[in-house]
This record gives sequence, structure tokens and C-alpha cells, in this order.
Amino acid sequence: MIMRRLLSKIAICVLILCPPLIDVVSATQDATEIVFLTWKPNQPEVWNKLIQAFHDKHPHIKVKRQVCPHSSTEYHAIITQRLKNKDASVDVFLMDVVWPPEFANAGWALDLSSRFPEAEQGKFLAGPISAGIYREKIYGVPCYMAAGLFYYRKDLLEKYHFDPPATWAEMIEQGKTILGGHENPGMVIYSAQFKQYEGLVCNMLEFLRSNGGEILDQKTGQVLLDQAPALEAISFVRNHIIGKAAPRGVVTYEEPESLSLFTQGKTIFHRNWPYAWAVANDPEKSTVSGKVGVGTLPAFKGHGHVATLGGWHFGINAFSRHQEAAWQFIRHMTSKESQKALALKAGLAPTRKSVYEDPAIQQKMPHLIAFLPSFKNAVSRPLSPIYPMISQELQRFFSAAIVHKNEALPSMAHASAVRLKKLLELEAMIAR
Repeated sequence: MIMRRLLSKIAICVLILCPPLIDVVSATQDATEIVFLTWKPNQPEVWNKLIQAFHDKHPHIKVKRQVCPHSSTEYHAIITQRLKNKDASVDVFLMDVVWPPEFANAGWALDLSSRFPEAEQGKFLAGPISAGIYREKIYGVPCYMAAGLFYYRKDLLEKYHFDPPATWAEMIEQGKTILGGHENPGMVIYSAQFKQYEGLVCNMLEFLRSNGGEILDQKTGQVLLDQAPALEAISFVRNHIIGKAAPRGVVTYEEPESLSLFTQGKTIFHRNWPYAWAVANDPEKSTVSGKVGVGTLPAFKGHGHVATLGGWHFGINAFSRHQEAAWQFIRHMTSKESQKALALKAGLAPTRKSVYEDPAIQQKMPHLIAFLPSFKNAVSRPLSPIYPMISQELQRFFSAAIVHKNEALPSMAHASAVRLKKLLELEAMIAR
């Protein structure tokens, strides 16, 4: 009797101190749980359905989402902190197109080369693929893409018998003609993103590269910011865009402010990302709905059109204990079916070439075909494991260059080039 009571008490203590193992064993046998770290999506219902479709196809893998703020900066801070601590609880994450070199060099992102060979990479647009490669290995699979696009008032160009401008100078000349004959006295020619933040780097790169300029030569490491093609492009923005074709206040504009000017009918031409198409053509949000055209950004005479690459990649945590399950999830989320759903239901631009040839996409989203030339010409920002530091230097320089018009541009550019050279020396040390 005494022994029975003693055994009973021992059993109760075991149950209290150690949770039952039955559910844990059952869960392990039934499904592998992987954690997907992501930002808060604008269309959560679309992502929910895609993940449910994955569960239906892979009943032995369950995806648990951990949702971070939508801000890229805040999301970067959260994910890098967890990866620095070798947090194995995260399996899959999203990366901005400028992050793969940083994550790869730090040893945080898994090398996907064996799972994602060149034959499969060839099914995607070249720009997003190149952004996922670091030292000839690939660390990211493109989820969706973005690139700088040129929006314009189609109705006004037709009224004045203009084709969309091929050069920046032509844009200004067309704008002056339209403003001279248009009834809206508050209208301006151009709006874009010239505030001191990452968007400024994207905008200025498009001006530099469309004049044959560049920040640096990625192969040789030579800094080109203070060379003639770059200086000419920056000078054009300083002297002909800020306070002239665009209002002076454009130096405080990010995407929402610059788009608002366009949707209110206060500007003729506008630079933004693909998402702006839906906003500009929503009659509840835009006074110019149905009057909008879109195409490639202008260039300087004698040079090609260039757009800055944007978008997001999927990556796998190098410390994950469920790497194969994570890969199966990425394959599903980047399949043609998933990318088609993200395009049709969330308005996100596909990275797979075949999606653009799909009849449903061509019928329901013909504007995507107009986006395609910009997507094909999209060029990444400098691919570097210390890109955030490079970006900070570029943001400061470009902002000062277009705001402080009385300062000598060549000397400002030279000083910035010297600082960039020091950063590249640091990069070389880190990458060894």
C-alpha cells in the first residue's frame, strides 16, 4: 500500500516536471515545422492561400510564419540580429535584393548552388538572378521583382502629339510645351524620390547609368563617382530637375509623396516602382485613373535606358535544422503557379520568364508586358557585403550634391570617392 502511494507520487512528479512526450513524438512523426520569417504583407490573404496550397501538397511539412514590420530597415535589423546569434529556429527568410552578399559573406545564408543550378536559374529574369549571386555561388531565389518605371500622362502626350520622351532633355522640353498650354497653373513636369534615403540612391543611379556613368567598377574596384559621365548626370539633376522640372520640395519626397503629386494630376511625368500602377489607376485614389501610360525611363542622348533593380529573394538560414524542407517551401513559392497568383491577386511582378507568356497574365495584366523592357534592363545596386555602409555614404553625397548648388560638384564627388575607396578597402579585409 505504502509502495503504491509512493509510486503514484513519483508518477505525478514526473508528469509535472516533464511534459508528456506523446504529442511531441506524434507531431515529429506527422510533420516537420519550418519557420518563415517575413515582413507584414500588403495582401496577407494571397500569401495565406499559397502557404495553404503548400500544406496540401506537403502534409508532412508545416510552415509557421513570424511576421515582422513592413519596413525594410526594421526587418533587416530584426533578421540580422537573429542570424548573428546563429538562431536555428528560423528556416526561411526574405531578403531585399541588396542583402545576399552581406548574408553570404557573414555565413548566414545557405549556398543554394546545388539545389538551384544554372539551368533552373535561366528560367528567371537575369537581373534578379545576378543579385542573388556572390562569389559565383547563389544564395537567393527571386520571389518577385521591381524596377524603376516611367509613368506619364498619356492623355496629355496624345493631346500635344508627343511620343513618350526617349531622353531626359526631351522630357523637359515636352513638359515645358504642355505646361505652356495647359490650364493647371500648379502643374510641374516631374516627380520622383530625392529625399536622403535609399530611394535617392536608386533614382540617382538611373541618371548616372543612363549617361554611361557608374559608382564603381565591380570587377576592378575602381571608384567612378568623380568621373565625367557621373558628374554630368548629377549636374543635370542639380541644375534642371531640382526646383525646375520638379518642385524644390522634391528633396523631401519618398515614394508616397511623389506618387501623390502624380495621382492628384499635378505632374506630367513620374518615376516609381511597379506598385504605383495600381494606385494611379484606382479611381478612388487617383484623379488620373485611365489616363496613365508606363514605360522605360528616359536616358541621356547616345546611351541606353537603365532602371535600378528592386525586389525580394527567398533565402535559407545556414543554421537551419530543416534545410531540405525549407527548400521544398521555396520551390513552391517561386513556382510558376505561385508567381502567377502573386501577380494576379497581389499585383507583384513575376521573376519567372514564363509567367509573362501566360495568356491570363497577358489578358488581365497587359501593363506587365509594358514593364518587361525595364525589368530586362534593370541593374542592381553595388553588390557588396558592406552595402549598407556604401549606401549611407552615397545618400549623404547625392543629397548634398543636389541640395547645395553653390558648392563645387567635382570636389564634393572627389571627397566622396575617397571615402568610398576606404570602404572598399574595408570590404576587402572583411571578405578575406
